[in-house]
Amino acid sequence: MRHLCWIFRSLPLAGALLLGAAVAVAVEGPRPNIVFVLADDVGFTDIEPYGSEIRTPTLRALAEEGLRFSNFHTAANCAPSRAMLLTGVNNHLAGVPNMGYHTYLAGKWHLGSAPDQRPSARGFQRTFALMDSGADNWEQRPYLAIYDEANWFADGERTSLPEDFYSSEFLVDKTLEFIEDGLGDGQPFFAYLPFQAVHLPVQAPREYTERYLGTYDGGWDALRETRREGAQAWGVIPPEAPMVRMESTADWDALDGERQRFEAKRMAVYAGMLEAMDFHLGRLVAFLKARGLYENTIFVFTSDNGPEMRGPSNPHGVIASRMAADLGYDQSYERLGERGSYNSISPSFASAAASPFAYYKFHVGEGGMRVPLIITNVPGQDRGAVVEAFSWATDIAPTLLAAAGVSPPEGRFGGRPVLPMSGKNLLPVLRGEASAAYGAEESIGYELTGHGVLFQGAYKAQRHAPPVGEGRWALYNIVQDPGETKDLSAKEPERLARMVAAYEAFEASHGVQPLPSGYSQVGQLASNLFVSRLQEPLLTVLLTALVLLAAAGWLRRGRSA
Repeated sequence: MRHLCWIFRSLPLAGALLLGAAVAVAVEGPRPNIVFVLADDVGFTDIEPYGSEIRTPTLRALAEEGLRFSNFHTAANCAPSRAMLLTGVNNHLAGVPNMGYHTYLAGKWHLGSAPDQRPSARGFQRTFALMDSGADNWEQRPYLAIYDEANWFADGERTSLPEDFYSSEFLVDKTLEFIEDGLGDGQPFFAYLPFQAVHLPVQAPREYTERYLGTYDGGWDALRETRREGAQAWGVIPPEAPMVRMESTADWDALDGERQRFEAKRMAVYAGMLEAMDFHLGRLVAFLKARGLYENTIFVFTSDNGPEMRGPSNPHGVIASRMAADLGYDQSYERLGERGSYNSISPSFASAAASPFAYYKFHVGEGGMRVPLIITNVPGQDRGAVVEAFSWATDIAPTLLAAAGVSPPEGRFGGRPVLPMSGKNLLPVLRGEASAAYGAEESIGYELTGHGVLFQGAYKAQRHAPPVGEGRWALYNIVQDPGETKDLSAKEPERLARMVAAYEAFEASHGVQPLPSGYSQVGQLASNLFVSRLQEPLLTVLLTALVLLAAAGWLRRGRSA
């Protein structure tokens, strides 16, 4: 928990590819281009090929031409996931540091903003990067009072956004520009495209939002059930997989008609933002096809964690409304999602976005950690199939290095040793040469602010620390029961004991420190806010802190059967 994921210790994927000429290994044919697309806070059933009603034809086509993973996991919050995805090293060890490939980044970095932590110092040749955890999608402004401004950097230097900025469109434009500029020398490219969609604030052009008006009038429980049925139909969860209902899900029928209308539009904007992201990703695909590059370009699409529920349950409450107003945002129904407006989804729709799983972002239930993964155009891979094998965030980097014919980096960087990648090369699984990347007894551990997880074969040992849970270990078979509805700890105590022992070994080997007495994740966020914003108007600081503390009320709730 104490290791800070933005203090890089390991050479990231871009740096390894940049140095690839010196450590190349044999590959058949020309080296592939690579496009790594990372969505932000996208839930397991938020895209069409995982059972969503949201129109994502680009991702559907990529899934039909490639493979979908049904058991891929990341960290439950963004920066640790990004560290693991880019380094192949567990986030507790990849605290994260730096040619055979052109290397490009356009989008959210969120792994440090000091000069030696920027992507331009980590192996990326061309960058247009957001340093913060999030920002407005329409203009250069922060989305929380913890930032003075939205910190965008171009090739390592502070920059400004254009007047006609919309995040998904602009980030694809920059990616196309970088690729086009580098085509002349015939070198392959690695393009990292971390979208802002659908991180707070949830915003979309009106024409996209309007396509979903009326879609969510039935409420979140109906959507959660529909999404489960869709995921079953697409083959990414078992038939008849059970699910629980989160206690943080409100009673839709208890809301008056005006509130239902507003909540349904909040979700419509969310859907519109995802469809807009997919549309602009389609422009990149079309560009590559027009230049004859698509067939030799590996696409990877995933999300950094499950859906976020940090938005207030009642955005028109006194505290939430005042905080939005102090930041200059409009929350009217008419402007929701458009320039100058602030939007989010509540815990209720977040649980639907993660259907049929329990919990969401910042939690170690499957809803916070299991996300879509699509890989397309790896030579020799199947088309349109579902990979059921367990896979983990650290597997992406070694897989892409292997596909590029580049050995994992060794030696030292920035005066520190480059840590060995702990992730697995998934190419044998992708090509049908192996049914699994991990053995039945191999363990993967993960910790987040006192919450603990150990994956082993089909099983997951899980501990939710207070106030979310009671701090006791539960055991689930997440292959048969991905919704985590049946705790097997009493039925299989010996298995649980072995897995808890393996988790304790993970904590010791990865330097995980115990939490201070009385620690609260939300309380820590509020404390950080006060320390960082002492010069701000006191009312703004107090209101933001109160919103964070109010969120703790949702965290204290568990789930009901």
